[in-house]
Amino acid sequence: MRLKDKVVIVTGSCTGIGKAIAIRCVAEGGKVVVHGRDGAREQGEAIVKALGADKAVLHIEDITFEGAPQRLVATAVNKFGRLDAIVNNAAMIVSSDVHTTDLPLFRSIMEANLMAPFAIIQAALPHLSNARGSVLNIGSVNAWSGEPNLFGYSVSKGALMTLSRNLGDTLHREMGIRVNQLNVGWVLTEKEAERKKAQGLAEDWYKDLPRVYAPAGRLLKPEEIAAAAVYWLADESGPISGQVVELEQHPLIGRNPPKN
Repeated sequence: MRLKDKVVIVTGSCTGIGKAIAIRCVAEGGKVVVHGRDGAREQGEAIVKALGADKAVLHIEDITFEGAPQRLVATAVNKFGRLDAIVNNAAMIVSSDVHTTDLPLFRSIMEANLMAPFAIIQAALPHLSNARGSVLNIGSVNAWSGEPNLFGYSVSKGALMTLSRNLGDTLHREMGIRVNQLNVGWVLTEKEAERKKAQGLAEDWYKDLPRVYAPAGRLLKPEEIAAAAVYWLADESGPISGQVVELEQHPLIGRNPPKN
């Protein structure tokens, strides 16, 4: 029970990585706020039912709405009486490049992927300080430069990485709150499977991947990201703060070129 009695908000947790993290948190003795947007209400209700109403509560709202961060934090405190940790997982993933990313789209991506996580942290500061709690931001390996057709998303994740390092230093020294980030690689989530099929790939596209992209012969699983997340939310990670860790199946720098 590595998270015994800890209360954790996991944004974007009705599907994919966030769902896996919420389930793992409860399995480790924690209590969670399951969060999603309007279209995910049915999925979120099913997760809360499976986890138990005494261990999970659902909050449905777009995190970019005015006052949404405060209401999300209030859901945790009103239901469980405290707040120990935040997992900023929700993100806007949209395909666009330098030619197709206009300023309104760029602003909406940054609002969802950078400004909203910051606002949630800010709203939770008194509670996280009391608990000497932690924040785990879920980033992406695209933060290092990203793909041409994921321009806005990649830039937002690079900015989130700087936010994690900056607050990981400042908040740890001033308030005892740790802030860290996981930059995840290619993960087989429900939405990723849908995106690739929409791009014209076969139904089972993920079963035969080039080893240059997936040396293990498969993609990462959401449950594997959740297993890593627990360490950063638990007390066993000690005083470590301001760190960014890559969760990918090959190195991003200095990789040996694949042989033909």
